[in-house]
Amino acid sequence: MLIDIIAGARPNFMKIAPIIASIRDAMEAGNDISFRLIHTGQHYDKKMSGDFFEQLGIPEPEINLGAGGGTQAEQTASIMVGYEKLLLENRSSLCLVVGDVTSTMACAITAQKLHVKVAHVEAGIRSGDWTMPEEINRMVTDSITNYFFTTTEIANESLRRTGVTDDRIFFVGNTMIDTLLKNRAKFIKPNIWTDLNLNEQKYIVMTLHRPANVDEEGKLKKLIHEIIDNSEDLPLIFPVHPRTAKMLEGLGISHDRLHMIEPLGYLEFNYLVERAKAVVTDSGGITEETTVMGIPCMTLRDNTERPETITIGTNELLGTDPRSIKPAMTKLFSGEWKKGAIPELWDGKTADRIVQHLLKIKA
Repeated sequence: MLIDIIAGARPNFMKIAPIIASIRDAMEAGNDISFRLIHTGQHYDKKMSGDFFEQLGIPEPEINLGAGGGTQAEQTASIMVGYEKLLLENRSSLCLVVGDVTSTMACAITAQKLHVKVAHVEAGIRSGDWTMPEEINRMVTDSITNYFFTTTEIANESLRRTGVTDDRIFFVGNTMIDTLLKNRAKFIKPNIWTDLNLNEQKYIVMTLHRPANVDEEGKLKKLIHEIIDNSEDLPLIFPVHPRTAKMLEGLGISHDRLHMIEPLGYLEFNYLVERAKAVVTDSGGITEETTVMGIPCMTLRDNTERPETITIGTNELLGTDPRSIKPAMTKLFSGEWKKGAIPELWDGKTADRIVQHLLKIKA
């Protein structure tokens, strides 16, 4: 069985690394399974892509579709054209997509139209917010998926409500956490740690990239100033996403505690997260990592596709109103932030469970 593993953007890489390792183990054990890694080229900035392959031990992709930048429609079209050509020349047994980026949806559609079955890792998660491109990607992908690998029982219920039968749902856990636990002892101290003489629990990590937060200059400025004004005397470490960097160019935001730096590699970034007082973010994946590492997390979004990080973990959903930051910071600094726990099956063995199911599927 030849499986296409699709990777297109930074969030995918942490999810595919343990799957590749588990497939290799199954191959060495003599099982009829193999893979080819397909990089769609959706993210092509080295810090947003290349470093992850090196740090996580992901092999060089056999195929790079070179989709590059452009609008959502342009990227989708480019990925579909490239992947269709590949499948017509060399058909695979199964297309395995992960997460909710454009590449996930585009390759799932292309595979199904050529009668190649689709498996979706991280299936069933929903935010309910149709303004998010990722939500559309999730809904479309799950509507044409054959095999659903899920992170929580919440995702299972979401799929059942749409008519997916239990025999196609596989509750396996979270491959992001496989990667986190495998690499936790290998985290790398970034230069900013030494440059600023940082100390554990004595700084806050920030990430912002979603349109609702960064596309309006006035709102972005208010958010950052609220974080600065209510973070006591702690340094704020802000690895800036390329999308956000473009918006910040003309705003002239500066403060002696605000340190805007280039995007970090996976091992460097999580070194900072693991030792932070808290994380302020609008990312989804980071809320999962902070939950497992027990770090307080403030999410600047009005909804989340990962409710378990709130009901079980260390995350709180603040919304996108800058005024929500002050009470959350007050709660943090008063020592009243919840401790949280780790969701079921987020144990570092998810990829092994996925591969065992794939061996039985024989697509």
